[in-house]
Amino acid sequence: MTGKENTEKENTRREARTTPAPWVRTRLRSAPLAALLMAALTLVTAFLAAAFPRQSDRGSDSALREFTHRLSVNATSFSATGNARATDKASDLDEVHAKLTAEIGRQLPLSTVGEVYGTRVKRSHPLLNPGLARLTDTNPPMMGLLYLHGLGDQVTLTSGTWPGAAQPGEPLPVAISEDAARTIGIKLGDVLDNGDDGIGPVRTAVVGLYRVNDPQGPYWEDLGCPARACLSGGPASLHWSTTGFVGGESLAALSNWGSVGQHFWRVPMDTSTLRSDQLDRTRGIVDSFIAGRGASALPVVTHRADLHINSMLPEVFNRAVVRQQAAAPLAAIGPAGVAGVAAVVLCLAAALTADRRAGEIRLLQARGGSRTGVLLRLLGEGAVTVLPAAAVGTALALALLPTPRWGNAVLAALAATLLALLAFPVRGAMIMSKPRPAAGWRRLVGELSVLAATAAAVAEVRRRGVAAPGAGIDPLLVLAPLLLAVTGALALARLQPYVVGRFAALAGRGRGVVGFLGLARAARGSAAGRRPSALPLLALLIAVTTTGFGATVLDTVDHSRMQAARIASSGDASIALPTYGTLPDDFVKAAGELPGVRAATGAWVETEATFIGGDHDSTKTVLIVVEPNAYAEIARSLGSGQFDPAKMAAPPGGRDTPVPALFSRDLAKRLATGPAQVHLPGGSDLLTTVAGIVSATPALSQPGQSFVVVSSTAAGERIPEYKKVNKWFAVGDIDPGKVRTLLLERGLSKLSGYVKMVSDDAAAAGEGSFGLPPGYTVHSSEEEAARLANDPLQHSAGTLFWSAAFAGAGFALLAVLLTLVRAAPERTALLARLRTMGLRPRQGLALIVTETLPQTLTAALGGGLVALVAVALTGSAIDLSALVGARVDDQLLPSVMPVLVPTAGLALVVCLAVLLETAITGRRQIATELRAGETP
Repeated sequence: MTGKENTEKENTRREARTTPAPWVRTRLRSAPLAALLMAALTLVTAFLAAAFPRQSDRGSDSALREFTHRLSVNATSFSATGNARATDKASDLDEVHAKLTAEIGRQLPLSTVGEVYGTRVKRSHPLLNPGLARLTDTNPPMMGLLYLHGLGDQVTLTSGTWPGAAQPGEPLPVAISEDAARTIGIKLGDVLDNGDDGIGPVRTAVVGLYRVNDPQGPYWEDLGCPARACLSGGPASLHWSTTGFVGGESLAALSNWGSVGQHFWRVPMDTSTLRSDQLDRTRGIVDSFIAGRGASALPVVTHRADLHINSMLPEVFNRAVVRQQAAAPLAAIGPAGVAGVAAVVLCLAAALTADRRAGEIRLLQARGGSRTGVLLRLLGEGAVTVLPAAAVGTALALALLPTPRWGNAVLAALAATLLALLAFPVRGAMIMSKPRPAAGWRRLVGELSVLAATAAAVAEVRRRGVAAPGAGIDPLLVLAPLLLAVTGALALARLQPYVVGRFAALAGRGRGVVGFLGLARAARGSAAGRRPSALPLLALLIAVTTTGFGATVLDTVDHSRMQAARIASSGDASIALPTYGTLPDDFVKAAGELPGVRAATGAWVETEATFIGGDHDSTKTVLIVVEPNAYAEIARSLGSGQFDPAKMAAPPGGRDTPVPALFSRDLAKRLATGPAQVHLPGGSDLLTTVAGIVSATPALSQPGQSFVVVSSTAAGERIPEYKKVNKWFAVGDIDPGKVRTLLLERGLSKLSGYVKMVSDDAAAAGEGSFGLPPGYTVHSSEEEAARLANDPLQHSAGTLFWSAAFAGAGFALLAVLLTLVRAAPERTALLARLRTMGLRPRQGLALIVTETLPQTLTAALGGGLVALVAVALTGSAIDLSALVGARVDDQLLPSVMPVLVPTAGLALVVCLAVLLETAITGRRQIATELRAGETP
């Protein structure tokens, strides 16, 4: 090898040694654990930032779809009608249906479930054949006729053939239900005499009998009585009625048979694809088809000028919007709290990194590094760790929580990413800035500004009150608890050093040094000259405040729901009967002795009574005849119309002796005009005196009704028929199953005649439940509360809130741990020095706990108090009805227990985390500090 080649190799080695390594790679290699932790924090933050909007969207969509799915098919369909013409054919109806679905389907998703179209006649005809079943001599059976497209898919032909074309002068061929034929006495092949329409006799020939495959299916909604013979009319005009079907070839004859025919098309909307964010657009399209451009276009497209479109969908959508917006504040408060705590944690992480590298940053600046150049290096270093982690977190949220919209999720993740990326460079810029002398007025001005903003927000929320339906979510209502938490944190940051300092002075008078030293360090900061940081206090306070606020809302909702269920059930259990039913005395006695019954009473509820005041003006009212003592206990338990039962005691007497009575408030003004009486349907009159005025009665679940309550003893003496019982209600821990069993065994009336026929008809329509006859219903407050709570909207809001609460608690815990890590080097050095002076390890642990505990307890207690204040100040602006599931007027009031449980839980978790961190890392760090300077 020549000398020249050796020289070139030596120059190459020298250049390699003097070429600087890339900045980012060098920094990542020097602190890989810090880079990895920052990436993990960014990933979690970006994931949650994208996940909460996605979860909210999924919950809103699911609640909307479930709400509409539970409605009848008529409520979620378009209904089109047009006059039947003599020249119409079945193919014309098919063509109109195809054009309707094509025109509407271009803008809205449609469903085939419940879809039906055909022709109906507006007038039924009698069946006058001798031998057919008549319930009264003057009321023959009645039959209506329909043509339905696709009838063969919904029924099964059991005998005969499907109706064909009607021949001139011949009876109209029809098919009827075999159940109806059996009940009325019709046989296959019968020619039915339908009377005379003024032109000539009307006749139909039964050519087929069928059985409906699914009588309760959505296809048959609002189509008469095609599956059986139904009872129609009252006691004096009771008769059988049914519906028959003709073939498509007989449309012209069908219109003539019923005098006036009407074509109809029911086009159901596919509610399984509804989206809450597009509900206004969908509602606008529906409105257009009902009374707008779409409504004008459909008659033109279908070539039917008399086509009329109607739908209940706008009303359904309005109800859905009101429900969604009423539940929105609770769903938004939790994520807003998480956003605040996460921002604090990112700032703490940036501060920890900047403090660790403060010397390095100042050295770079001292060696000639420009401010911009150093900040760009810090920004590039953060981008390598933050951007990939944020992208992975956002992608995970988008993949794990699928929903059609992604804009809000990406924007929230982008905001979290920018904060994570810029927090460290901003902190570095503060380190490179020239130190300014402390100016207490700047901090005071900032705190007063926050206080003014909080006061203005709370005042505006209280001024507005509950938002009007359709007003949308109130951002001030969501931000008010957060602003109160920030204000509370600033106030506590001012007060904590003074209060803890006073405790330190008290501890200094004792014998031990650990308590005094820990409290003194907590009062003046973990390092000399450093004020205690307000960031961890702010993180804990936001987490506790928002969690306590939301927990209070949910606890109030649970109590209001149970109270609404008890009011709707007339107690904890009640029995409602049909108008013809009564309860035997032995059943009333046995029901009152069931396990768990605390108070029970039988009652007679007369809904057709008339109140006549002293001015002789009459008002329809409800007379309630009860046993006063049990009724008073039930009213007291429900908080509904409480009174003193002694005031209802009445002396014995006849019909002319007044009976003490409780009156509803709307009747109170009528009592001032003179003695009042209650006129009863049988012609009797019950004279009354005023025993009290009450606002409600447990016997009536619907508010707003006028009522009069009298004693069963007094009323029974004057009018013996009112000793009977047609309602029973009770309070206590009552099993509704046992009540139903007892009712089946001992409480059912023996039916006969008209009453039995009505009951059997209702049973055939599927109206009975739990094995009870139709009209007999056992209500339970627990079952009613479970029904009210079975709402996806409530589940979605509750799940989103508790998810946010746990996430906020996790970030708050991380804030405390970051504070411990930030102060660890100085604290470790102090403990090492104290160890050389004889401090035992257990005392060192106690010192760390004593130093950390004041801030944790201050945040927990302060957060709980701020949550109570937030509820007291803003609770009146929250409508609980949507979350309860029923209309309630309850206001959100402060309650200690819902706030205490999450507050104590978070404080306990933070304390345990401090102990665990100290036990794991403190001893190792102290040992390292004590071995400083040793040679290996």
